Amino acid sequence: MLRGGRLVDPSQGIDGEADLLVADGQVRAVGGRVPEPSGATVIDAAGLVVAPGFVDVHAHLRDPGFPEKETLETGSVAAAAGGFTTICCMPNTMPPLDTPERIRELVERARSLPVRIFPIGTISRGRRGEELADLVGMAEAGAIGFSDDGDSTRSARVMRQALQLSRLLGRPIMVHCEDPTLSAGGVMHEGGVSQQLGLPGIPAAAEEIVLARDLELARLTGGWLHVLHLTTARGLMLVRRAKREGNRVTVEVTPHHLLMTDEWVAGIRRFAGEMKPFPAGPCPDPNAKVNPPLRPEADALALRAGLRDGTIDLIATDHAPHHEQDKPPVLERAAFGMIGLELALPLLLRLVRTGALTVSELVEFLSCRPATLFGLPGGTLRPGSPADVVVFDPEEPWQVTRATLRSRSANTPLLGLTLRGRVRLTIVGGKVAYVDTAFADRCTRSGRRADLSGYSLRSTPPG
Repeated sequence: MLRGGRLVDPSQGIDGEADLLVADGQVRAVGGRVPEPSGATVIDAAGLVVAPGFVDVHAHLRDPGFPEKETLETGSVAAAAGGFTTICCMPNTMPPLDTPERIRELVERARSLPVRIFPIGTISRGRRGEELADLVGMAEAGAIGFSDDGDSTRSARVMRQALQLSRLLGRPIMVHCEDPTLSAGGVMHEGGVSQQLGLPGIPAAAEEIVLARDLELARLTGGWLHVLHLTTARGLMLVRRAKREGNRVTVEVTPHHLLMTDEWVAGIRRFAGEMKPFPAGPCPDPNAKVNPPLRPEADALALRAGLRDGTIDLIATDHAPHHEQDKPPVLERAAFGMIGLELALPLLLRLVRTGALTVSELVEFLSCRPATLFGLPGGTLRPGSPADVVVFDPEEPWQVTRATLRSRSANTPLLGLTLRGRVRLTIVGGKVAYVDTAFADRCTRSGRRADLSGYSLRSTPPG
């Protein structure tokens, strides 16, 4: 029994103080004062937000192939610490997730982990963009979507075939939009900051040209196109027009593209829309090198407007862990990507504090929408639904350090900064997946020890 928290569940139109009763892996009751069953463990949630667990449809777990960066096990622990109860893993692994057998193996391995993990299969064989993979077989094996993320699918013919199949399978074709002939050699957004640093840039057109192609193929086929990590104001306009025309297009944006700009690559750690910067970081900062790149402030602000007007459907992390050796100070040699599972909540709470989002909208974009659109568990606390719950303190300050992160990698330009907003408890299917140490102590003060065992006991930083 979670007593007296601020229960936020947009799926039921709830935002106010309420109790939540969980039993036998399900939500049993929600209300102002729920009767306490005999023998129930009662947890005081006063001052905390209680919401449906977060759902991430775009995370890189690097498994199989790159255990030094992340594994299913370490990624699931990081996800639980970030409040995520369901995550979908991208197929750019080694070998790639491009056959039913590999999808089936990952599904089987994920069964014993603390959060729900659903695999995304490749669009093309070997992610080479030349020949369609076995989408039907992978869907039957458990793939919830298909993507060549990390690259665009080179062949328009293959993309057309995939979109046609998406109508039969009811699963999205999830596209990374990038023209490699325009982005080749680039390390950050092409603009004033790249010129000041003397670094090769990636023009916004590299994303927008392929986005326009894939939107046109979605119109041609009637298939389900899901646009990954949209970053530009012009790309937003293209998506808005495609939606107005009735095409089946969904789109996501990441927390870092909503809040950070290309200035972060130059060590200027100022969030978009805010005047006061944090102390300067390294220049250039390899941890701010992501693909697609961080864009200028105008693009970040346009993306926020896209959330408010309904053009953007959901928020995903694009969690992309890398070992320290993959992020050398020389940007030309550094890998693209930053971690996001544990940082999404505190970043998005900045938007709440500035009035760009409400807490209810945050939960809508990070939980309800992705679960509903992709047909995944969670996204609601309706009685009878799986008990996937996150409890967080929206004001708790904490410093981002290697020691406070559960991911196997720590590649984030936020290192050393103090953020506000922290997950206290994550429950998946009625079982504790993560509990913050201080919150566990709070739960036992009454003298009756709360049963917060399970994966929480293994929620320590790996290594």
